[in-house]
Amino acid sequence: MIMGSNMAECHPVAFRWPMQAKEKGAKIIHVDPRFTRTSAMADIHAPIRAGTDIVFLGALINTIINDDRWNSDPFFREYLVNYSNAATLIDESYQDPEDLDGLFSGFDDENRRYDVNSWAYQREEAASTMPAGEEQSYADAVAAGLPGKPRVDLTLQDPHTVFQIMKRHYARYTPEMVENVCGCPQEKFLDVANTLLENSGRERTSAIVYAVGWTQHTVGVQFIRTAGMLQVILGNAGRPGGGILALRGHATIQGSTDIPTLYHSWSGYLNAADARKSHDTLRDYILTETPPTSYWFNFPKFAVSLLKAWFGDAATPDNDFGYDSLPKISGDHSHLPTFVLMHQGGIKGFLVIGQNPAVGGQNAELQRKAMENLEWMVVRDYFETETAAFWKRPDVDPSTIATEVFFLPGAVPAESTGTFTNTQRLLQQHDKAADPPDDARSDLWFTYHLTRRLKELYADSDNPRDWPIQNLYWDYMNEEENAEWRINDEPSGDLIMREINGYTWADKTLVPGFAALQDDGSTACGCWIYSGVYPEEGKNLAAAREADAWVSPNWGFAWPANRHIMYSRASADPDGRPWSERKRYTYWDEERDTGQVDADGNPIIGSWVNVAGDSIDFPPTKRPDALAQDGGTALDAHSGTSPAIMKPDGKFWLFAPSGAVDGPLPTHYEPWESPVTNPVYGQQRNPVAKFWDVPGNPYHNAEDAEKYPIIVSTYRLTEHYLSGTMSRWLPWLAELMPELFVEMSYELAEEKGINNTDWVTVVTARGEVEGRALVTRRMRPFVIDGRTYHEIGIPWHWGYQGLASGDVTNDISSLVADPNVTIHEGKVFSCDLRPGRRSKSAREIHEDLIAQYQGPGVDVASLICNDSPGEVCNA
Repeated sequence: MIMGSNMAECHPVAFRWPMQAKEKGAKIIHVDPRFTRTSAMADIHAPIRAGTDIVFLGALINTIINDDRWNSDPFFREYLVNYSNAATLIDESYQDPEDLDGLFSGFDDENRRYDVNSWAYQREEAASTMPAGEEQSYADAVAAGLPGKPRVDLTLQDPHTVFQIMKRHYARYTPEMVENVCGCPQEKFLDVANTLLENSGRERTSAIVYAVGWTQHTVGVQFIRTAGMLQVILGNAGRPGGGILALRGHATIQGSTDIPTLYHSWSGYLNAADARKSHDTLRDYILTETPPTSYWFNFPKFAVSLLKAWFGDAATPDNDFGYDSLPKISGDHSHLPTFVLMHQGGIKGFLVIGQNPAVGGQNAELQRKAMENLEWMVVRDYFETETAAFWKRPDVDPSTIATEVFFLPGAVPAESTGTFTNTQRLLQQHDKAADPPDDARSDLWFTYHLTRRLKELYADSDNPRDWPIQNLYWDYMNEEENAEWRINDEPSGDLIMREINGYTWADKTLVPGFAALQDDGSTACGCWIYSGVYPEEGKNLAAAREADAWVSPNWGFAWPANRHIMYSRASADPDGRPWSERKRYTYWDEERDTGQVDADGNPIIGSWVNVAGDSIDFPPTKRPDALAQDGGTALDAHSGTSPAIMKPDGKFWLFAPSGAVDGPLPTHYEPWESPVTNPVYGQQRNPVAKFWDVPGNPYHNAEDAEKYPIIVSTYRLTEHYLSGTMSRWLPWLAELMPELFVEMSYELAEEKGINNTDWVTVVTARGEVEGRALVTRRMRPFVIDGRTYHEIGIPWHWGYQGLASGDVTNDISSLVADPNVTIHEGKVFSCDLRPGRRSKSAREIHEDLIAQYQGPGVDVASLICNDSPGEVCNA
């Protein structure tokens, strides 16, 4: 099932695999507002109104768990009870949106946030542990906070079980509701439900694929959670042919979150030091972030080894391995609030590397205007992008822009050595093919030499805050690697990969994997989840290229530990036997001699094995019938039927007692801007979504539904790439797709008096965008709650630079975001459509909006410390 993705057009190389599966008899389902090339290749196309995915997925859950086939097949119940938290009891004070008309218990209306205490598990009394104050190690200190075991009802009959809460929650999500809210015919929805159910079970599995069509919503995280719940209910998690695949839109976007270009996390998904938490010292940080159960119990080893990689000999136990010198976040410092702050004059300098916010940023004219308030900006890209040229954009007098812009040309990936981490977590090395031209340099070169010069500038400083720059370990040159190239000062990708893998600090011996890392400073590791990619001298697995007909464990390196299917303990039944011979993957071999001995010297017989040579994320000799140890920590706290080793309880979470700030169960809210009144609950929008009431960023509210009655969704094309930096400068691609267009149904075109290829203008409260009309049967009106609503689609690749230019689609979108990860809602908002060309430029409209703003005003200090209590901001 492909949903939230037009895989055939936006990921055409990857789409060959679903097509090959189809040739072997697999069914392809596409759920999408538009009929695209993906839809044309699918067995089923189910049209839905943009932003209603939780209704569709929630109805799948409801329909499937009430189907006689699901209830009569023991596989589904056996999988659900043993591998998920379906049987876990939730606090009796928990209240559901069924009780509170769209809200969960604990909602604080004044501060727009939830107190999550009522979402917690019911627990047994905690086992006795070492009294606080007597801990001698991080492990002992963490163990002192060990909670009691979650209480369960394996019959699933208690009304406080996760299963009963979930069943009640989705009871109203029916096929009739799908038709009424999503606009998808009931028979089409039921066709999807039947196909998924028929292709799940012991003998068959189904996969779900998504992309930014799910993420870019104010409930985007919850879209994905609903899909995860559906896969667990169908028994498709941790099994071959199952799971969920997030299609990444760039060569190594996965890698740029693993080793992050993100403000809130460090390498390997370690939470960044945070002034809002108890993170004052390294010990505080570790005790706050380390759970006593799950594999995250090893967090101290990952964190200290990372600090050692950063600061080398300067990182010692006496100075907390340099932790005290690190900056701490104090709020949401992601892209959208950063540009709001910039717009209000709160930022002086800005480095833009491989990004084009003048086109790709929401409410793009606000973002371009924000850059006028900078003192300086550095842009690194392949061509002079709209961001680099914002100071000379149309309708702007360059002499009025004070920002000093430095443009530094970047090298393309083939002009340097490095690795790509793809959508399935696979690291693949690419080798340098040619020197970049003229002054173009790789990102690696720029980062290395910029930091080298900063270290020289700060070398004699006696300011304590300069300690991290002065003591940063920065030894990445190997002149021999540059011998054949014109650019002879390129840093060594090999040396960096060795550090990412990790090694013992004293002798720089590579570690075989993250299990060898320590929390005493004896090991350094740049990213624990990548550890094992370079396990010994001369063995860089990212460069491995040995394929087979299936999993290919010797092609590249899949983090973590070259593991291609995560949680594959679930591919065997609770007794450790394959669910079926057809789906055999990881299973328990009772007779296998491990070659190891126990504490008494007896041979250890029996272990988990994998038929494809894949790495297994489960203790290799833990028996399937092993019980969770009383008072156990790490994985000793999990039983032999707990596949989710990174979860505190070892189970797949249908109900999230923590982690999702907008609710433990996915719930339908309308997009922030929607002409439709929520037909499901009285609560219209996500109550904790992030928004910014600032000059130049007006929203459409309920009273604006008649003024902006049309639903709009932005999307990508095969011929262009993102903001166009990598495609609009290429003549053959520019010629293939030369100008912006607006895709609409015949019904809407007739209503508006528009003919194919006419000029049309899309209007929102933020701006206007003009393009050519593309009148097509691929778009269709939706009947929602008895009323007809139209939806249009607009690609967003154009700007005022390059060989193919056009209006910036994001001039009409707004700054509003998901509360969990602050991703924007560019995939759906409301608009109006009129024939003809726009009336004003983006700059003129934005200046009018600034003049008309009548909001509460903006406190720049509060923007810097957004989401923080006052004492943190004052500090």
